[in-house]
Amino acid sequence: MFKNLFGILLILASVVAVGWFALKRADIPYVTLESAYANNASQFMTLEDGLKVHYRDEGLIDGPTIVLVHGFSASLHTWEGWVHDLETDHRVISLDLPAHGLTRAPESAPMGIDYFVKVVDEVTDYLGAAEFTLVGSSMGGATAWAFAEDHPEKLNGLVLVGASGWPDTEEQKKNEPFVFKLLANPTARLVLKDLDMTMLIRSGLKDSFVDQAFVTDEMVNRYASMSRGPGHRAAILALMADPNARRVATTDRMARLDVPTLVLHGDGDNLVPVEHGRQFAATIPDAELVVYENVGHLPQEEVTEQSLADLRAFLNTRVMLPEVIVDDASLASQLLPATTTD
Repeated sequence: MFKNLFGILLILASVVAVGWFALKRADIPYVTLESAYANNASQFMTLEDGLKVHYRDEGLIDGPTIVLVHGFSASLHTWEGWVHDLETDHRVISLDLPAHGLTRAPESAPMGIDYFVKVVDEVTDYLGAAEFTLVGSSMGGATAWAFAEDHPEKLNGLVLVGASGWPDTEEQKKNEPFVFKLLANPTARLVLKDLDMTMLIRSGLKDSFVDQAFVTDEMVNRYASMSRGPGHRAAILALMADPNARRVATTDRMARLDVPTLVLHGDGDNLVPVEHGRQFAATIPDAELVVYENVGHLPQEEVTEQSLADLRAFLNTRVMLPEVIVDDASLASQLLPATTTD
């Protein structure tokens, strides 16, 4: 009997092992990722700690500056719809956070909001952006409000798009998407760090949109490929595991923010409950709130035109940025050069 049981367990273990090896995927070299996902506006800089950061600096050299920060496991590509519009009369800086997109994984720095704030600060300093409107999506939203805590003198506006930071209630934890429940398990993280996570990524993206037509194979493949940048999977999973990687939003912390703020949130957001957006708007002094009906976690992609209109209304009425008027003859001379440096 015990011999038969041992034999069955051995067969099961073999099946699991074969499945693991079948799903194992090697890292993708950055040169391969850059050939697929960099464009003519892509540039790179190396920070003081040696981190190589991918960023794009587009639009008008002397225009009012907007800085865009993406969310967990995403990249600067999430902002392309906004950038195409904003670059006509603004300077638009977007960047990939550490271990995301084409930015390298840090060798020693701990992943987390504090480090992301430091990276945004160093990048904007390097680019000479002394004052700007900071826009953050999801985890990038948590980075944005944390930046506003640390560097209020640098901001003339703050925009939180499906921003994270508030602790979930027990009921909200029960409704958390499967992919995040799985990543919360230490054993699952250990197994997943070397595997093809395409199925999980597709599941997470489907949870991010109300309109499932946005979840294309092209989008899934981009997310999956960039997750396989050298060291990315291990760094992202470590970010999920570290309780010190986050800052927790509280009423007192938000009440101390002193910058014009716009909160954008979809009422169909399955990743960050819309109640959290309402909490930001209720606790940040004089914050404006826009809630989109039947929209998910990424309104900048799912309702690009409407979210852009709301952003521009906020910039025009609350941030009071100077209007930049450019005629066709002078536009080309004012646009930032679209060059790639390595």
